[in-house]
Amino acid sequence: MPHRFLALLAGLLGAAATPLGLAQPPDYALLIVARERLQLATPCEIGLYLHERLAARLHQGQSAAFNLPPGEVSLRLATLGGADCQPGILTPLRQRLSLQAGQVRRYRIAQGDSGLYLLPAP
Repeated sequence: MPHRFLALLAGLLGAAATPLGLAQPPDYALLIVARERLQLATPCEIGLYLHERLAARLHQGQSAAFNLPPGEVSLRLATLGGADCQPGILTPLRQRLSLQAGQVRRYRIAQGDSGLYLLPAP
């Protein structure tokens, strides 16, 4: 009887020591977008839109992370706020990213002649 109990206990401890989550890759991708303090000259809040829905509002020095399903992601960036923070006549650029399950993609917000865009980050 004690041998049977010890064998059962050893089996349970062995099963508990095997992490179940490591056997399968994650079914999502991680997208990280950062607004670095010195990258943008505007004090305005930046809106990050995923599939045309406002997903994050970023001030200087902030970042946002999203667990997303693999596949194509449509995103755009625009300034938010009062009259001083209107995007003017520029239409916000739309970018498309292709994400794979288990992938981690890091970007930072940059600004060019045609508006705000995402730049791959190291």
